Amino acid sequence: MTPAVRDRSARRNGWAQPTASGTVAPTPARLRCGTAALTAFALVAVADLATLAAGSDAGHTLLKPLLMPLLAAYATLRRGPRLLTAALLLGWGGDILLLSDADPAFLTGMASFAVGHVCYLTLFRRYGVRSRPRAAFVATTYAAALVVTVALLWPDLPPDMRVPVAGYSLLLTAMALGATGLGLTAAAGGALFLLSDTLIATDVAGWPQAPRPDFWVMLTYIAAQALLARAVLTGAEGSVLTSGSATARR
Repeated sequence: MTPAVRDRSARRNGWAQPTASGTVAPTPARLRCGTAALTAFALVAVADLATLAAGSDAGHTLLKPLLMPLLAAYATLRRGPRLLTAALLLGWGGDILLLSDADPAFLTGMASFAVGHVCYLTLFRRYGVRSRPRAAFVATTYAAALVVTVALLWPDLPPDMRVPVAGYSLLLTAMALGATGLGLTAAAGGALFLLSDTLIATDVAGWPQAPRPDFWVMLTYIAAQALLARAVLTGAEGSVLTSGSATARR
């Protein structure tokens, strides 16, 4: 189905309407469904964090897989970029795989998140704007944090985890750095994602953990994905208004 035919079909079904620039914007009905999906995401997030605070592994196992599909549904209903939906669903795959304690599942989950970071990096390049002086300072800071963190973790990581964790850390840091070009919301999301996965890495390395470590991992992770999704949606909507084209839907 061509974009024009798809957009006409969407308008007939009441899910989209043309704007003055020729793009297709969400209708009130679609926006209401998006709000419902976002509300459901927030409620599930609070419930998941509550189960972790209470030490309920069963509740977390039930609720965690619901988070990213709800956030992805919100992004889709807001007519966000398809790469954003892909990034969130790749996070969902990682979430499910990391529920297992098996090393193969952990490595596969890490790979799923890594592909999601590539999606985010593409989105940041598409919509981000960066001033060179600030970018140089932030890049230096993130590079130093990466080197120090990997150097400290390396001796305590299982031998078969060292190279995958180092490679993933490099990609994760690049994503967090790239997020700074999309504004403070995205920058906060990237930094929280980096913090969340660093907490997981310290657990893999056998370092002492704070009480209820899974609570802090999920708190920072949920906030990170929500902030990144919000920033990308805002950037995409601004790009559509500026360009007057439908290229932001790619």
